[in-house]
Amino acid sequence: MDRTHRKKRSHKLLGGSAALVLAAGGLMATTLVGSAGAAESEHTRAAVPAHAVTGYWQNFDNGATIQKLGDVQDGYDIIAVAFADSTGTDGQIEFNLAPEVGYASEDEFKADIAAKQAAGKSVIISVGGELGNVTVDDSESAAQFADSTYALMEEYGFDGVDIDLEHGINAQYMGEALKSLSAKAGDGLVLTMAPQTLDMQNTGTEYFKLALDVKDILTVVNMQYYNSGSMAGCDGKVYAQGTVDFLTALACVQLENGLDADQVGIGTPASSKGAGSGYVDPAIVNDALDCLTKGENCGEFKPEKTYPGLRGAMTWSTNWDASNGDNWVNSVAPHVRELP
Repeated sequence: MDRTHRKKRSHKLLGGSAALVLAAGGLMATTLVGSAGAAESEHTRAAVPAHAVTGYWQNFDNGATIQKLGDVQDGYDIIAVAFADSTGTDGQIEFNLAPEVGYASEDEFKADIAAKQAAGKSVIISVGGELGNVTVDDSESAAQFADSTYALMEEYGFDGVDIDLEHGINAQYMGEALKSLSAKAGDGLVLTMAPQTLDMQNTGTEYFKLALDVKDILTVVNMQYYNSGSMAGCDGKVYAQGTVDFLTALACVQLENGLDADQVGIGTPASSKGAGSGYVDPAIVNDALDCLTKGENCGEFKPEKTYPGLRGAMTWSTNWDASNGDNWVNSVAPHVRELP
């Protein structure tokens, strides 16, 4: 994910609170007692739709339209807040709300999260991106990741986490971290991943091993079908990015090697400015969805079977979408809703 001009921040906006209770229009974040007996701020997590649209919201300014979280288009079912920051402790993450996105306080940001959730959306914290990284390579750093991610879920009300680590990943210990997080967060944890194409070419890669290891708690893998060279599809043929075949034949690799259909999504840029390469018109995304779910509108590659349970699609980013007249979400989201 491109976050050009992203700067590490060590400060937070003033006005944040550890727990938000919002009672407006019938919405209330309830306070429950956790397993240790301490009061913890929680909310009932909305179920992710059978066919869902994911969008990344930029907590920085890189030339795309600046949005507050409340401005994110209604067509997005999962909103990934990009990005958490690493700290000086391996595995540990924190979140620093960027001043340039326009919030007067962290409470205002938390209120926007709660409002999106009241509308049935899931809001998660994304870890990584083009420039970000977090090191989880032993049990201690795995525990730090689980504890700090859960702390952010408690503080901000996030529904889960997105793993977008583009500089290497240790499947064993990240799996350990995510299982620990799931045990803390309980039912309804939203866990997404956004590997690069090379990360999911076969089950021997660390990302693929991780996805299979946490399959029982995994919501969706939205691979980035962009900023990539040509890659092999499940038929062994090599396909160039920017085509319907690239989307369908590479999705087939995941679908035929252990992931359930509802754990696979197609990730593309919302505009030609959203990635260095690999942009496709939203109509191509819709054709790929039709090909995989119904066997229609395929290119040269046609899967041997259909996958009607396919989860849906993802884009980088809601901000670039807004800069492009909301063309991606206005085209893809209605189509996702109509999938079998």
